[in-house]
Amino acid sequence: MISVLGMGVAGLCVATSLAERGLQVEVITPEGSPDPASWLAGGMLAPFCEGESAPDLVVKMGQSAGDWWGARVGSLVRMGTLVVAPSRDVSELDRFARATEAHEWVNPADLEPDLETRFARGLFFAKEAHMDPREAMRSLRTRLEAMGVRFHHGPSTGQIIDCTGMAAAAQLPDLRAVRGEMLALYAPDVQLTRTVRLLHPRFPCYIVPRGDGHYMVGATMVESARNGPVSARAVMELLSTAYTVHPAFAEAEVTETGSGLRPSFPDNIPAIRFLGDKIFMNGMYRHGFLTAPALAEELAASLTQEIAHAG
Repeated sequence: MISVLGMGVAGLCVATSLAERGLQVEVITPEGSPDPASWLAGGMLAPFCEGESAPDLVVKMGQSAGDWWGARVGSLVRMGTLVVAPSRDVSELDRFARATEAHEWVNPADLEPDLETRFARGLFFAKEAHMDPREAMRSLRTRLEAMGVRFHHGPSTGQIIDCTGMAAAAQLPDLRAVRGEMLALYAPDVQLTRTVRLLHPRFPCYIVPRGDGHYMVGATMVESARNGPVSARAVMELLSTAYTVHPAFAEAEVTETGSGLRPSFPDNIPAIRFLGDKIFMNGMYRHGFLTAPALAEELAASLTQEIAHAG
């Protein structure tokens, strides 16, 4: 038996990869625990865009994420990512183009007619995708339960794989928290079909369509371990950038605000660590949905081989 601690994106991906290999798995969910940080994620599978600031390893790991999720959940939308910038910040587009790959220059209105006259040019990353992260995690849990995986509050009964994010900080002393804040908006007058990233020297943001006029707007990156409600500054910044993308967002209903602490290692690269009799998969930073599948497959393959040799 393998006991996976945590049911955020890391834990669910690990449990899935193990169960698909025929291993006995249980998922331990601490009683009364809050929603994991991945509950507030954008759900963007954008490895090439992330290459602007992420290490090459993250870009490489993320390129298989779309196929992994697409084979297991129903909410994946393969429409690419459109990157734009206000006219005063067009130099940001050139900088972004130099720092990334797998894109082409486009007229944004050709892809998103609602942006007609808003932006003169943009970058299109056709190989990228997005999905509803909550639906994706619910789908993984349903699939795991159908495979016989038990979800319960403990105690664990087997080899422990700890995927508890910041809850593991006492055992992973170099783990730090990076605060992120998001908004959910209902804007039926806005018609966007793909993720739109707005570049800005201080307040970059992304807008992810959730369907039927619903959008997720995120996300701040604050080097802080302070938990709690969204700050007024974050709300103003996110709403301001959404308005810059489309003025109809000014009439949107704010249906949800949220904040969470992203678990991050010093290099911002997710990792698998073997410490004593425990295995840790942690440090997802802002790349959980992008990198968890590759890490989970790597760990599951290693454990499967280890068990086969032991047998």
